[in-house]
Amino acid sequence: MICLKGNIPNSDFFDKFTDIPLYAADGAADLLFDNGVIPDFIIGDLDSYSFRNDLNLSGKSKIINEPDQETNDFEKILLFTIGQNLANLLIIGFHGGDLEHTLNNWSVYKKFADKLNLCIYDNGRYGIPLFCTTSITTEQNEIVSLIPQPACIISTHNLKWILKKELLELGIREGARNVSLGQEIKIEIHEGSLLCFINHRLPFAPEFKLITE
Repeated sequence: MICLKGNIPNSDFFDKFTDIPLYAADGAADLLFDNGVIPDFIIGDLDSYSFRNDLNLSGKSKIINEPDQETNDFEKILLFTIGQNLANLLIIGFHGGDLEHTLNNWSVYKKFADKLNLCIYDNGRYGIPLFCTTSITTEQNEIVSLIPQPACIISTHNLKWILKKELLELGIREGARNVSLGQEIKIEIHEGSLLCFINHRLPFAPEFKLITE
């Protein structure tokens, strides 16, 4: 699990996970400590980490100082986890704070989305990148949003508003707030990629069936 300095859940959220390593951006560490959550690693250039004496819990975390100013803390963590051969990552705190931080996180996310299995959790929703035709387990009337990255041609099955080899493109047309008609939907990606937003399944990631035929 990766924690960035955005909107993070309360401590009950973390109780759903056991034996899952937690990597925190330096700016997120104090937020975690204040909620009684101890990250395994604190990674970044440490410009936003307070080193407050009342947070002696930090002695239980391994601090990784990465002073490089060409990458933000999110990218530093992703590079570190790649070095540890980790590929399945749940990201919290992605959104919140300054808008430019969120947009920059989005850019970093897109850079690594085809290299790692990245799942965003925010406010009860999952965001997952899709690059190929996929079936996804859903609930009846679940809200499903399809946001192009930055453009894609897709067909949809078992969604209320049907798309048939139609173009979605940022600045032109998006696919937000569609509705599932059953317990499984299918998204055919003919070209490009998108971010798919569905309800969370904590502590489990969504069940995908990649379709190659």
